[in-house]
Amino acid sequence: MSHPNALAVAAPTRPAVAPFMDYAGLNALFRGKTPEEIISGTLELTRAPLVTTNFRPMSAVFLHLVTRLKPDIPVLWVDSGYNTPATYAFAETLTKQLQLNLHVYTPRVSVARRDAIHGGIPPLDTPEHEAFTREVKLEPFERALAELAPDAWFTGIRRGQTEYRASLDVASRAAKGTLRIAPLLYWTEVDLEDYLYEHQLPDNPDYVDPTKGPESRECGLQTLR
Repeated sequence: MSHPNALAVAAPTRPAVAPFMDYAGLNALFRGKTPEEIISGTLELTRAPLVTTNFRPMSAVFLHLVTRLKPDIPVLWVDSGYNTPATYAFAETLTKQLQLNLHVYTPRVSVARRDAIHGGIPPLDTPEHEAFTREVKLEPFERALAELAPDAWFTGIRRGQTEYRASLDVASRAAKGTLRIAPLLYWTEVDLEDYLYEHQLPDNPDYVDPTKGPESRECGLQTLR
């Protein structure tokens, strides 16, 4: 799979970061394609892709799709330290089952230290919560991008999740100029459930993201620049 304007040559003296410039061309290339075709096409055009996960409900679908095509792809998990016991157990189970090449990035300050100093998770839509989100999610994510230096970021976001995600296309520009690819952008909850059932994948029934709050709210990872 190729496209004459899809790939711009990266400078030879720097890591492979965001070589794609023609997002319209990429989206034309991927229009009407299946998630597998989008993933496969991206893998042909990139040198250092990664996939992110938070081990939320039905996250096994996306990880299964990607790792079937590239088993050794780096899987980035930004673990805030505030996940439920069920989420940690699910992460362990799925990592073993899919043999994930898991890279875990955590905040520089432990949960115990942070709770002792700041008194737990601050209320949403306050300056304190904004600082909390940056500390436990955005800073580890930026650190991971700097160290892993991906030229493409596979994400499992879908249009039906938030207003911002509904505005995106399959290929878009994300944090630090990274190419973001969302193969499941047009999938529904039913599509995910069917895939889980078909492939007999485990699921996580008990997930909480302390930086996000309502499902319709962005936590900042997708909107980071």
